[in-house]
Amino acid sequence: MQRTDFRAMPCSIARTLAVVGEAWTPLVMRDIVFGLTRFDELQRDLGVATNILTDRLNTLVEHGLLTREPYQHRPLRHRYELTGKGADLLPVLLALMRWGDKWAADPAGPPVTIVHHGCDAVTEPTMTCSGCGERLQADEIGARGGPGARRGPGAYLLPGWLTAPGRPELRESAPPPRITGAGRFLPAKDQ
Repeated sequence: MQRTDFRAMPCSIARTLAVVGEAWTPLVMRDIVFGLTRFDELQRDLGVATNILTDRLNTLVEHGLLTREPYQHRPLRHRYELTGKGADLLPVLLALMRWGDKWAADPAGPPVTIVHHGCDAVTEPTMTCSGCGERLQADEIGARGGPGARRGPGAYLLPGWLTAPGRPELRESAPPPRITGAGRFLPAKDQ
C-alpha cells in the first residue's frame, strides 16, 4: 500500500506530518530534547532497528530539524543537535505528552514530569492566546484562512469563505454554515 504524500497538501498539519509523522520520529525528537544525542544512546533507549533509526535521523537532518556533528573521528561517530526548527517542535511534543498523560497513562500516573529549570517547579504545558493570554480550549477557537489558503487535498471540505482575504477566486457563493462548539470556521476578515 502506497502512503499518501502530505507535502503538497494546503494544510500546515499535513505538511508537518510529512516531516515528523513517521513512526519513531517523535520519540527520536523527545530523546534528543532530553539529552540523548548519540546514535548508540538513541538506539539503546528506543530499541528501534538501526536502519529505521538511521532513516529517521537522516530525514530530520535533511529537513533541518537536527544537525549532525562529529564527536569522534576514529571511527567517525556523530551526535545530533537540535536546530531552531527542531526546538520549535517542543510545544508539539509536550502537547502529545500531556494528552498521553491524561488519556493513555499508566494507572499509577505519568511516567515523567516536566521541570522548569528557571524555578525548579514541576510544570504542565499549556497553550495560551498570544492576544489575550487566556488558555486555549477546543470549544473557544476557530479557523480563518491565511495568506497561503488554497483548495486541494486536505482542504476540499473547507468552505470558500474560509479562504484568505483578498482571494475571492477561492470563495463559494453559498453562505457559511452555522457551526458551533469545537471546529468552528470563521469568515475571512474582509467580509
